[in-house]
Amino acid sequence: MVRQRRRAQQLRIDDAAALPGVSVDLMSRLENGQGSVRLDKALAVLDGLGLALLVVPKEQLRAHRFDTTPAQDASGETP
Repeated sequence: MVRQRRRAQQLRIDDAAALPGVSVDLMSRLENGQGSVRLDKALAVLDGLGLALLVVPKEQLRAHRFDTTPAQDASGETP
């Protein structure tokens, strides 16, 4: 989701990392799901890209199926 949002905003990884003041290495690890990232740093990256982390009870996840497919624009194209 982080990489998709960064690309949708037409940001290079170094420019996106500079927004919240994190390293390119951290941004890359977060985008690739590799290594560990401190929660405060992850939240700063999300905020810088206009994203948020939502925490909900597990029961709510079971009750509602969340669509994980990428959103499409009006033309039917995936951004």
